[in-house]
Amino acid sequence: MLKAIPGVAMTLIGLSTSLMFPHIAIAEEIICQGNLGAITVDNVKVPQGKTCTLSKTTVKGNIVVERGATLKAIGTKVNGSIQAEGASLVDVNSSATVGGSIQVKQGSAARVVSTRITGDVQFESNSGQLVANQNQIGGNLQAVQNTGGVTIRQNRINGNLQCKENAPKPIGGSNIVQGSKEDQCANL
Repeated sequence: MLKAIPGVAMTLIGLSTSLMFPHIAIAEEIICQGNLGAITVDNVKVPQGKTCTLSKTTVKGNIVVERGATLKAIGTKVNGSIQAEGASLVDVNSSATVGGSIQVKQGSAARVVSTRITGDVQFESNSGQLVANQNQIGGNLQAVQNTGGVTIRQNRINGNLQCKENAPKPIGGSNIVQGSKEDQCANL
C-alpha cells in the first residue's frame, strides 16, 4: 500500500491536468480607462462610467462597454464583437474592423462610421443619436425602439436593413442592401 506524501498528490494532479489539456489558454482582460495605442491585447472591458480610447489597437477577443461608459475605437481591429449595454457612447470609426458584431443596447449614443463589420450591427432601445454611415456590414443592420434619432447612410449591407418602433423614424439613404429593406427603413 502506498503512503501519501504531503504536497505530492496535489502536484501530480496539477501536472496531469496540464498534460491532459495543454491547449487551454486563459485570455487576459484589459480594464481600459484611458488611452491604448497601437498594441495587441486579448479582451477589453470599459468599466462603468469610464472612458476608453483605442487608437489602432488590435483586440484579439471582445470589447465590453459597461453602463455609463464611453468607447472610442479609432482605426482599431477587433477580432471578436463589441457589446455595450447602458453605455454613454460607442464610437467606432476610421477604417476600424470588427470580426464579430456590434451591439449597442439600452444606452445613449453610438457612431459607427467607415467600419468593416463581419457580423451584424444592432441598435436597440437607445435614447441618444445613433449613426451608421459608410460601413461594410456582412450581416444585418437592425435599429429597434430607439428614441434619439437614427441616421443610416451609404452602407453596404449583405443581410437585411431592419428598422421598427423607432421614434422618430430613421433618416438617411443610399444604402446598398443585398437582403431586404424592412419597415421604417424600407425607403433608405
